[in-house]
Amino acid sequence: MINYLRDQVVSATTSLFSHGPTPLENTLDYRGDRGLLGPDSISWRVIGDTAAFVGGVRALLVQAAHPEVVAGVEQHSRYRSDPFGRLNRTSFYVTETTYGSQPEVEAAVAEVRSAHRPVRGESARGEPYSAAHPELAAWVHNVLTDSFLVAYQTFGPERLSVLEADQFVAEQATIGALLGASPLPLTANELSEWVADHPALCASADQANATAFLRNPPLPLGVKLGYRPLSDAAVSTIPSRITNILGLRPSPARSHIGGAVVRSLRWTLGSSPSWHLALVRAGAPVPPGLFRQPLPEDAVEMIRATNTTRSETSD
Repeated sequence: MINYLRDQVVSATTSLFSHGPTPLENTLDYRGDRGLLGPDSISWRVIGDTAAFVGGVRALLVQAAHPEVVAGVEQHSRYRSDPFGRLNRTSFYVTETTYGSQPEVEAAVAEVRSAHRPVRGESARGEPYSAAHPELAAWVHNVLTDSFLVAYQTFGPERLSVLEADQFVAEQATIGALLGASPLPLTANELSEWVADHPALCASADQANATAFLRNPPLPLGVKLGYRPLSDAAVSTIPSRITNILGLRPSPARSHIGGAVVRSLRWTLGSSPSWHLALVRAGAPVPPGLFRQPLPEDAVEMIRATNTTRSETSD
């Protein structure tokens, strides 16, 4: 019975991120390309862990605390008719920019910049906004970086050192720069303070609507079984000033359940198959024991060909 329940939670959770295009679909066309960040980056480790599920949900919640950013979501997004379209688009973008080859990174950034261009209007407090504005782009990007880092430090397999955390933030800043975001903090402490103390944050009707939707989206019961623990875990990591703005109350007990779900996902799924695929494309060593999901057949063939070449060379 325990195994059945665990499998149900895993299935429901992974289904949250399977309603969009497949990232890195043609990445093996760029054999030998190490991408923007590379196999030795901290980003490949952090975003490849199942704690990133919590980070993604946390980012959407925290982003809603900015009145102009959430106004853009309310006025230009289809999230009510497509509840997890935005979550999946964010997941696709993060995967492509983190693990993709250079052409895939450039294409993902160009697509986001193009999508942001027409997103403009006026927030509930009468302030004009444009998704392409460097400061608003920075809020979205920096919150995403901070959320992935906090989720990993809280629910990951181990804690990063101060130097590793700073390296992760600096790596992600290179992606933010491609988007034209500014400012971009370069250390973990600077980033967390920038997010927690951001002066533009306040409650709004748009924020209340978005937060209520994110906390209780209209999903089948089985899917909610996977989503709610991740959402509870995400809320537990948000700074108190921002939870007050969002009208959220963290629950330690529910956070523990969310942590258990993350551990179960890690045990069942292993690390991200996108990380695995990127290592194969780059021709980098694959750490043992991290990956449990099967690779596409063309990746398996590439590994076989590489191993054959190495064997013939050694002979």
